[in-house]
Amino acid sequence: MSFDPTRFSVLARRLDGIVHKMQAALIRTSRSGVISSGHDCSCCLLSADSQLVTVADSIPIHVMVGPDEMSRTMHAHHHVLKRGDAFLHNSPYHGNSHAADLSILVPVIDENGIHHFTVLSKAHQADIGNASPTTYMPTARDIYEEGALLFPAVKVQENYETIEDIVRLCRMRIRVPDQWHGDFLALLGAARVGEREMLALGQEIGWDALKDYIGSWLDYGDRMMAEAIAGLPAGRATGETCHDHFPGTPEEGVPIRATVEIDPVAQRITVDITDNPDCLPCGLNLSEACARSASLVGLFNSLGQDIPPNAGSIRRIDIRLRENCVVGIPRHPTSCSVATTNVADRLANAVHCAMAEIADGIGLAEAGSTEGPGGAVISGHDPRYDNKPFVNQLALGDTGGPAGPREDGWLMLGNVCTAGFWLMDSVEIDELNFPLIVHERRLVPDTEGAGRHRGAPGCRMTIGTNGADVRMIYASDGTENPGQGVRGGVSGSSASQRIERQDGQVEELPSVGDFVLSPGDLVVCDTCGGGGYGSPLDRDPDRVRRDVTAG
Repeated sequence: MSFDPTRFSVLARRLDGIVHKMQAALIRTSRSGVISSGHDCSCCLLSADSQLVTVADSIPIHVMVGPDEMSRTMHAHHHVLKRGDAFLHNSPYHGNSHAADLSILVPVIDENGIHHFTVLSKAHQADIGNASPTTYMPTARDIYEEGALLFPAVKVQENYETIEDIVRLCRMRIRVPDQWHGDFLALLGAARVGEREMLALGQEIGWDALKDYIGSWLDYGDRMMAEAIAGLPAGRATGETCHDHFPGTPEEGVPIRATVEIDPVAQRITVDITDNPDCLPCGLNLSEACARSASLVGLFNSLGQDIPPNAGSIRRIDIRLRENCVVGIPRHPTSCSVATTNVADRLANAVHCAMAEIADGIGLAEAGSTEGPGGAVISGHDPRYDNKPFVNQLALGDTGGPAGPREDGWLMLGNVCTAGFWLMDSVEIDELNFPLIVHERRLVPDTEGAGRHRGAPGCRMTIGTNGADVRMIYASDGTENPGQGVRGGVSGSSASQRIERQDGQVEELPSVGDFVLSPGDLVVCDTCGGGGYGSPLDRDPDRVRRDVTAG
């Protein structure tokens, strides 16, 4: 088939549109706030041979790497795929990010029984059966101590009928089963939307033509990445950062290193993350999917917005990792409970810093760390609604954007590895849905890292309860190690968290917290500011004037 650029562009938008439809269905029909308000969910399309085709506006740590291995796991465990099948997957040892991210895979099979594509929907859960009411278990020494239910590509639908044994098992283990079941149905519905649309597209233009297009699309991603790398300077550098001390980690914290080598002649980049600590007896370890994805996030953040994240562009990147490494390949039963955030963000930041060290004009500073009480998983009973139980993850106020070579830090970045697609909660919606009162959410002056371009400022949240005890579980970072500046830029501010009790006592909170906030008490948390890029002495005076005027 001859190459037609107009047809190529139209098909690219059609496939993106299908994945967008999947995401819209998932967000609009889910029950839990972390999905419906926070949009902590993703969808993607894979080829029949498990190559990543398109991700639309999905969260990078969910989909850059992992869906391909999950698809291969589906094939390995189920040799005969049939139309109407659906598979539940959340095993971090078989390609998933971490146990809290439930995924549904549906093979797209035509009327002749030929498998052409796989659609995948994924969403973070507030409860996945852990020993505590949270999906982040930072102190868990292994998967058994986590307590999470694991499903390595388990069939949950056959001939479009749900296998209710699986549903009953989950409902018995999860604290708010109706909420979980609603999210499960939303995941299934989103995947079925993708299946329906892909079947219609295949019938419209022909499966052979669609297969030819996919080959061209992946080659296009390869070319775009090759051109971007060819325009970079040759070099090799190591970026280093450090996660704060947690239970189960050394007292000095967890050092994270990434060595990046750019070869513009061969048009390839290598990221070596083997020089890192072994897996730790806690939940900070990354799954292989998150280790690879976080490395790619650090690179894609430095390479511009025109490169499609697909199997074609990714094949230009060599990621070297090792088994039994905190940012490598974990062995079962290593806990990867917190794999999508803390250390994953530090790894992406190390890649930012390595790129910036190679040359001015590329890379980024380090983003401010997140996941304090403003991002806690909350649980309890709401007296306003007949003591109805609730569990949900908050996303009330992370900022932390790192400065870059051409612009100041992005205010609404949040986690590095979510790339701003995890949205900040509406205060009013949270107060309607949960017995909380958000007394304050504001930017904190002078918390940004100064530089030729400055980082984003930190955020302060002051949270109380509305007539109920609320349990809050969180795993923060950045109290001891704020986001670094690069190329002469200044570090951003550190994080902090405390409880101001009704009797006037103030209790400083540790990096890992599990506490009950009672009526009359307030939790006050400050998030990190982002690091600066370049010397502050080189900052444009007009930008300085605007910063001073803005306070």
